[in-house]
Amino acid sequence: SALSASVKQKLESGRDMAFLSRDLARIDTHAPIDTSLAESEYKGPMKQELYDLFAELEFSALIKKFGLDGMQTSQETTKTETQGKRELVRISIEEIARFKGKAVAVTLNGENVTLCDGETWLEESIETVGNTLGEILVVCHDYKSLYKEFCNRGLKIGECVFDTMLAAYVLNSNRSKYELDDVLTAYLGSTESEPVRAACIFSLYETLKDKVKEQNCESLLYDVEIPLAKVLGDMELVGFKIDVDGIKKYGEELSEMAEALKSRIYSIAGEEFNINSPKQLGEILFEKMGLPASKKTKTGYSTDAETLQKLASKHGIIEDILDYRQVTKLKSTYAEGLVKAADESGRIHTVFNQTGTATGRLSSAEPNLQNIPIRTELGRKFRRYFVPSDGDRVIIDADYSQIELRLLAHISGDVNMKEAFLRGDDIHTATAATVFGVPADMVTPELRKRAKAVNFGIVYGIGEHSLSEDLGISRKEAKAYIDSYLAGFPSVCRYLDGIKQKAREDGYVVTEFGRKRYIPELTASNKNVQHFGERVAMNSPIQGTAADVIKIAMIKVAKALEETGTDARLILQVHDELLIEARREDAPEIRKLLVECMMSAADFSVPLDVEADIGSTWFDAK
Repeated sequence: SALSASVKQKLESGRDMAFLSRDLARIDTHAPIDTSLAESEYKGPMKQELYDLFAELEFSALIKKFGLDGMQTSQETTKTETQGKRELVRISIEEIARFKGKAVAVTLNGENVTLCDGETWLEESIETVGNTLGEILVVCHDYKSLYKEFCNRGLKIGECVFDTMLAAYVLNSNRSKYELDDVLTAYLGSTESEPVRAACIFSLYETLKDKVKEQNCESLLYDVEIPLAKVLGDMELVGFKIDVDGIKKYGEELSEMAEALKSRIYSIAGEEFNINSPKQLGEILFEKMGLPASKKTKTGYSTDAETLQKLASKHGIIEDILDYRQVTKLKSTYAEGLVKAADESGRIHTVFNQTGTATGRLSSAEPNLQNIPIRTELGRKFRRYFVPSDGDRVIIDADYSQIELRLLAHISGDVNMKEAFLRGDDIHTATAATVFGVPADMVTPELRKRAKAVNFGIVYGIGEHSLSEDLGISRKEAKAYIDSYLAGFPSVCRYLDGIKQKAREDGYVVTEFGRKRYIPELTASNKNVQHFGERVAMNSPIQGTAADVIKIAMIKVAKALEETGTDARLILQVHDELLIEARREDAPEIRKLLVECMMSAADFSVPLDVEADIGSTWFDAK
């Protein structure tokens, strides 16, 4: 019958599938093998391949752990075998003239200077060498430090033609360290490949200058980073004066505020406890007072700022705790920290780190003046105590206006956004009109605030989750805002999608000035790490280009100030902001010069805009 035939067919089909599964699972003992068992024997690690990998990933500890110290990468081993060992001849001080006008590696060791041109070397005291060093072309590792050392001794040092630290930075800004030994290990495979340190730097120079050319980083290194090193050195030497007595008095005010807040917190809690102890604070808030808590871990309850912010509406004690934390941090970090950092004349000499960020941004330390708070009135007040050298001088402060959004418009080529800037529209109001579908004159302060969050959220690649938390709205609403934004600025949408794809293909992104940022996170197996890589890919070309622009502006400003013949001088850089100290009578002309230099730092399809003011303190000039 038809039924029995159907059953039979199914049985045969099932049997065939079983045979097929068996055949697929069976090991083929007749498969050809092109290696023997002896050849497959483990004979220890493949040291050269292992070293190449560790050197590329900067796993210095593993290089030592596996006993690979002193090895060279395959590429450099081949190069060394071809070139042979460098033979150097030591010369005396009487022969120093042979270095004039030549590229010479310079190192400083205590009071001694070592010079090496790749063939000969000389070591003498700084005082003996004197200003002769001003007649050579300097090759070094960290020109800024070398320049400052000579300036502090009243001596001249020659023009820097190559800085191996900055070269390593422009080649790969993701490195955690740029100390000489780390760079030597990465590119030459050894820190002791030459008889003197200066010769090591000269060898590194010969290698890195070719790599810089291969990677098209020449303009970035020679026109931006190296000239900037001297500008930063001068800024560090000058410093920024503070009103020490004023800060001390303000610190006393903060102490009184902290004590008052502490008493209120104790009164509300019903007992005294260590407010700075997460464990004790967690027990008070979540066990004694019964506030809703996230899951308790082995270390206790979370009491970080984000957790407490979410509880702010639940109880008044939360706001007091957040205020207490802010006040005590301002007192310890700034009121006390700034006074300790000031020299005898009351000036603070922050150190600018030129290799501290993957984006190209400068960072500041000892102390970090880029972190002087501006979001709160208590924090902003510290700027009142940053003052000129005397009453005859003033502070001039200039800041790029919305530079990252202008760069987004330029890089993406979005017509709507570019036109808004070219018309001189307020970009946040224009965005609000686009996102919320209302006329520009109907945009409320709240809508503008939300549009501003969306604007910068897009620039920094945040998603709907982060935007919803920033604005205190649902994720659905946040997604709708982002979707409306991308629909209103379609070229921005295409740019963001395109840059992520290109970054996956190339492994890096590039600024408008050729600065590369490698993004290994894009190939990670962890999805969260991949998403982070995507945000980096979207933001880095914009943030990195902004970093390049401010650096170029600083070089232009420093040169222009020197040409004026006045004693006006750059004293601080904070993100997109530059500060100059100048005589009061020169200030209007210097302000004009500062704005012109900053606006002409780059030529984009959307013009740069600069806001500048003059004041008797940093606070008044901002």
